[in-house]
Amino acid sequence: MFKKLFGKNNVEPEIIHAPINGTAVAIEEVPDPTFGQKMIGDGLAIEPKEGKVVAPIDGKVVQVFPTKHAFGIETDNGAELLVHIGLETVAMNGEGFTAHVQEGDKVKAGDVIIEFDLDLVKERAAHTITPIVVTNHDQFSLEKLADGDVVANESPLFKLTKK
Repeated sequence: MFKKLFGKNNVEPEIIHAPINGTAVAIEEVPDPTFGQKMIGDGLAIEPKEGKVVAPIDGKVVQVFPTKHAFGIETDNGAELLVHIGLETVAMNGEGFTAHVQEGDKVKAGDVIIEFDLDLVKERAAHTITPIVVTNHDQFSLEKLADGDVVANESPLFKLTKK
C-alpha cells in the first residue's frame, strides 16, 4: 500500500502484443533510416502475412493518418505507440486501406483498427514491413519479447515499464 502511495513505480508494466500476423523483425533491420535508426522510437517490426491490423493493447487512438497507413495509440501508462503499415505507403493516398476507428476512440486489445490490401501494398509500396514503435521510448524501459512468427493479439512483442 505505501509503495502505491509513495513509490515511483506504482504502475505495472504493459505487454504490447503483435497487432498483425506475421514474422517479427528487429527494428534495426527495417530498411528505412527513420525506423531502423530509431529516429522516432524504439520497438519491433512485423513482416505481415495478412492485411488486418488490430489494437496491440487497450488504449486511446490518438491519431489515424489521413492516408490510413498508420495510427497512434496511447496506453494507460502513457506510452505512445505508432503502428506504420509498410514503407512509403503514404504515397498510396489511402488506396487499399480502410480505417475502422477514428481519433479519440477507446479500443481494446484485438479490436480491428485498419484493414489493407496486402497485395496492393506489395505492388505499390517500397516494402510491406510494419514497424511498431514507442515514440516516447525515453520514458520507458523496453524489453523485446518476440522472435519469429507472431499471432495478432496473442504473441507478446515487448514489455514496457515506466521509468
